[in-house]
Amino acid sequence: MKPFADQLRDLIALEGPITVERYMSMCLRHYYDTRDPLGAGGDFTTAPEISQMFGELIGLWMLEIWQAMGSPAPCRLIELGPGRGTLMADFLRATRLIPDFQSSVTVHLVETSSSLHERQRQMLATSGFHVTWHTRIEDVPEGPALLVANEFFDALPVRQFQATDRGWCERLVGLNDDRFVFGLRPEPEAALGKPPHEGAILEWPAASIDLMKGLSHRFANEGGAALIIDYGYWGPVLGDTLQALKRHDYHDPLYEPGEADLTTHVDFHHIAESAGRNRVRIHGPAMQGDFLDALGIAARAAALKQRATPAQAADIDSALSRLTARGPTEMGELFKVLAISHADIEAVPGLAPLQARL
Repeated sequence: MKPFADQLRDLIALEGPITVERYMSMCLRHYYDTRDPLGAGGDFTTAPEISQMFGELIGLWMLEIWQAMGSPAPCRLIELGPGRGTLMADFLRATRLIPDFQSSVTVHLVETSSSLHERQRQMLATSGFHVTWHTRIEDVPEGPALLVANEFFDALPVRQFQATDRGWCERLVGLNDDRFVFGLRPEPEAALGKPPHEGAILEWPAASIDLMKGLSHRFANEGGAALIIDYGYWGPVLGDTLQALKRHDYHDPLYEPGEADLTTHVDFHHIAESAGRNRVRIHGPAMQGDFLDALGIAARAAALKQRATPAQAADIDSALSRLTARGPTEMGELFKVLAISHADIEAVPGLAPLQARL
């Protein structure tokens, strides 16, 4: 079989330049199907891999929401893009204190990568919960649901448009002497109106918006809540946020396609606005550091340190700092938290209502 990059070159040679959205989709499908990208030996590290405290607090947050829902049974516990299964394993361990939760919940992991599916199966084999895998959120059975998506929306493909003297023209990926390069569709997208100045980049997260419409419709009609944690901003703003990570360092998104993680920053305004069109409540966004502080991460760290060796205590302090530190490039500020819920759930831990801001 040809290397993925050569397959992509053949496609472009046959069909012409492809959209950034299609490029991202194809590259990410190959990327996640062919490796475990997480950890020191991979390309990036997520919050659940930094400390068990993250998943435990998310589990307790969900447990409180489940009780606010009236403790429904059955209840679907869903994770989108569950990585190695670390977050879910920590989550489920934290909820064992409430036996009724374990007997009421079925776990549903939405995963397209066969290699990560196997890692998740091993991680959750002794959890005591029944786990089912799906490749699409639409395949999760109906009923009240609790959903978590940590660093999932950033990997959904986006459309990009560049401002020209003709208007907003969609950004494409083509070839120049066998190298992948950016280009523009000649015809402008009239529906986007007149751009403010030439050269500006507009990102349109169509996949994220469609997903949020579907999720909010489900929660409005069947009950439940979703917790979304990702790096991003409250838009709308202009700018190119497409980036690639390989071996924990920044990488050219067009170099070695399919061999690096491609992401964009999440526009929380877009996904909140699309969810708000249904009869749901929206909570947040808040900075991850503020959210974890409100859930009591400092107290949890102190409890863990009581039975830790000095070296382990230092690791706990380091993880606490990494998860909550403020600053433009620090996880505690760069990452945001947003929740959507059925209208009957008026308040959720750690997040303020958002409706007035839409």
